Amino acid sequence: MRKLSIAGRFIDDSTDAYVIAEIGHNHEGDLGKAEELVRAAAAAGASAAKLQKRDNRSLYTRAMYDEPYTGRNSYGPTYGAHREALEFGAAEYRHLAAVAADAGIHFISTAFDFPSVDFLVELGVPAIKMASGDLTNVPLLTYAAKAGIPLVISTGAADMADVRRAVDAILPINPQLAVLQCTAIYPAAPVDLNLSVIRTYRRELPEVVVGFSGHDLDLSPSYLAYALGARVIEKHVTLDRGRPGSDHHFSLEPAQLGELVSGLRRTREALGSPVKARDPRELPALRKMGKKLVAARPLPEGHVLGEVDILIKSPGDGTPPYLLDQVIGRPLGAPLAAEADITLDVLA
Repeated sequence: MRKLSIAGRFIDDSTDAYVIAEIGHNHEGDLGKAEELVRAAAAAGASAAKLQKRDNRSLYTRAMYDEPYTGRNSYGPTYGAHREALEFGAAEYRHLAAVAADAGIHFISTAFDFPSVDFLVELGVPAIKMASGDLTNVPLLTYAAKAGIPLVISTGAADMADVRRAVDAILPINPQLAVLQCTAIYPAAPVDLNLSVIRTYRRELPEVVVGFSGHDLDLSPSYLAYALGARVIEKHVTLDRGRPGSDHHFSLEPAQLGELVSGLRRTREALGSPVKARDPRELPALRKMGKKLVAARPLPEGHVLGEVDILIKSPGDGTPPYLLDQVIGRPLGAPLAAEADITLDVLA
């Protein structure tokens, strides 16, 4: 059954979307900004606030760690220094986890390496996110799966073989899995999103919850994603889209995040039930616009009804026109005035 449980919050086809507010490194290494973002995510109605955890020294080669990294989006002279400036340690994570708990929101993170998985498990996060870049990193995926807590994986820059390989590696270890359609383009235009993949995932991966990780600047694709069956929606968030940093420019500001959450709820409400049934509240409109069978002119008792004897007119509070064939050829058991209802009980 397609269901996921994160810290007691159930996610399946019948529920609202589980909205992940991806803070990433939009906190700019400032704990105060990170706290403000967590609280803003909670106030907007998001389900979870998310960071990104890296053990930078073990994650990058020495050459990549030491390579120059300059420009508007840099927080250090080398890539390693840049990443370290944006990295929070145990004290900051514990503080933000407490802030999230106080605000009534889940606190989760992406793990980019083995030490980071251990770090997050020890912290007690209710779920771990795996980035698109690690979809082919089966050793890391299986290591995270063995932690026994839900995994959410993004699938940007992948083909279906990559996705199947990852899912097949995780599910035998940990059935609590969500797979998110994602495009690793920042920002992504509508033509880049390929939301129809959500239907492919739902068809080909019936055991997992499906979702959408969007790097687009619009809200409507997320609503469409929900309508297609996505139940986990991830969007980057920032306090100011104009700030320096590689993710700010395609992130949602708090007001937009709130609009996203309420819009997703309206989408679920609009989808409603798959059962086609008449709502009692429709009856006044049905009476006004619907039709019934009436006598075309005064008709005597015993008259055998023909097509020329019957008119179809509003209001729709009598014998419906689809019963016309059951009326033609029947004699009247009582006389009828012009435009009187032709009911089944008046037929002999």
